[in-house]
Amino acid sequence: MMRRRTTLLTGCTTLVLALGATACGGGPVAAGGGDKALDGQTITVAGVWSGTEQKNFQKVLDAFTEKTGAKTQFTSTGDNVSTVVGSKIEGGNAPDVVMVPQVGVLKQFAQKGWLKPLSKKTEQSVDAGYAPVWKEYGSVDGTLYGLYFKAAHKSTVWYSPDALAQAGVQPPKTYDEMLKAGQTVSDSGLAAFSVAGQDGWTLTDWFENVYLSQAGPEKYDALAAHKLKWTDASVVDALTTLGKLFKDKQLIAGGQKGALNTDFPGSVEKVFGPEPEAGMVYEGDFVAGVAKDQFGKKVGEDANFFPFPAVGGGEAPVVSGGDAAVVLKDGKNQKAAQALLEYLATPEASAVWAEAGGFLSPNKKLDLASYGDDVTRATAKSLVDAGDSVRFDMSDQAPAAFGGTKGAGEWKLLQDFLRDPSDPKGTAAKLEAAAAKAYQD
Repeated sequence: MMRRRTTLLTGCTTLVLALGATACGGGPVAAGGGDKALDGQTITVAGVWSGTEQKNFQKVLDAFTEKTGAKTQFTSTGDNVSTVVGSKIEGGNAPDVVMVPQVGVLKQFAQKGWLKPLSKKTEQSVDAGYAPVWKEYGSVDGTLYGLYFKAAHKSTVWYSPDALAQAGVQPPKTYDEMLKAGQTVSDSGLAAFSVAGQDGWTLTDWFENVYLSQAGPEKYDALAAHKLKWTDASVVDALTTLGKLFKDKQLIAGGQKGALNTDFPGSVEKVFGPEPEAGMVYEGDFVAGVAKDQFGKKVGEDANFFPFPAVGGGEAPVVSGGDAAVVLKDGKNQKAAQALLEYLATPEASAVWAEAGGFLSPNKKLDLASYGDDVTRATAKSLVDAGDSVRFDMSDQAPAAFGGTKGAGEWKLLQDFLRDPSDPKGTAAKLEAAAAKAYQD
C-alpha cells in the first residue's frame, strides 16, 4: 500500500522495522511449459477490480490462456461482490471463479455452500509458499476455499515529494506530527489530504490504522471478532482521534463535502494528477499503480510514501488486506476453474502483475526482482517478512452486511461520521447496533 531515492532507505527501513522482520526463505520457481490441455474451454471470472487493476489482472489471465489454451471472461462486480455473485447464482449464471476481497464474504460464501474446496495441488503451493496466516484467512472450518493472490499493504501514506519539500516538512513519525505537517502543507497553498469519502472502504482503513495503533493488537482482534463491543471506550477514542482530521476543513481537499464526493481513483488524482489539490493521500500500496499508470508518476521520485504513523503511545500499525480466488460450486467449468487457481498459486502468475505494478503478492516464492521499482520491492519484502504478525483488514473480516456493503453498515456510518464528526460516542453506538445485527449476536 513506496517511493524515494534520498529518503528511500529511511522510509523502507522504517517500514520493515514497523512490520517486524522474520525469515522468509524460498527462492523463485521457474515456470513450466503449458500443454494446452484446456483448449477451447472458457472460464468466467468475477471480481471487484476495474480500470488499471482489471487491465493488469487481465494480463495474468492472458498468460494462463497462453499456457493452457483456456479462454477467460472477466466481469467487474463493483464493491458489492456478495450481492452481485448471489444474484448470479440464483439466476443460474454463476461465474466459475470469484476474486473475493473480504474474509467475511469468503466465510459467508462457504457457509452458504457456494464454494468448492481447492485442489490438493493448490493447497500444496499455499503450504510451500505462504505464511500460515494466509491459509488461515482462506480456510473455513479447516477447509481451504480461498487462495490469496493479491495482497494489500494498508499502512502507507502517499505524498508528493514536491508538495512536502515546498512546505518544508519531513515525513512524520506520529499521528500528531502528521496533522501538524498537514497544517504546514495547507498553509503553503495545497490542502494536506485528499480523502476518498465517496468510497466507504477507505474510511474503514483510516479507522483501522488509528485503532490498531491506539488500542493495540489484542483489542483489534477482539473488535474484529465482535468479542468487544463498538461502544467500548477504545472505539470512541479512535473515532475522536480520526475526527480531529475529519473536522478540519483546511486539512482536507474540498472539506467534508469534497471528500464525500471523491472516490478512490479521484483521491489519487488530487495528489498526483495534472492539477494537484492536496499533498498527501492515505491508502494502500495500490496507490502506486494508479499514480504510475494513470498519471505517469515515477514511483520513488514523483510519488512516495511513509508508514502510517504511530498514534498516541502505540506502535506504528500494520494492516493488510487481500483478494482471494475461490471456485463456485455452481460454476459450469470446475476442472478449468481449479486449473486457474493452481496457476494463480504459482510465482509465475504473480510475476505477471508484479511487473505491471500496483501489486503485492503474499507468495514468498515470487522473486522480488519481478517488482518494477525499489520501493515496491522493499514493501513486498516487508509484507512477506512480517509473516503471521500482520493484522488483516478488520472490515474485511466482518460479515458483508457490516463491513463490505456500499451504503450500509460501517461504510455508511463512517461516511456519516466524516460528514459530521462531532459525536464519536453516538457514532460508536450506531456502529455497535449495526455490528450486532450483522454478527447476529
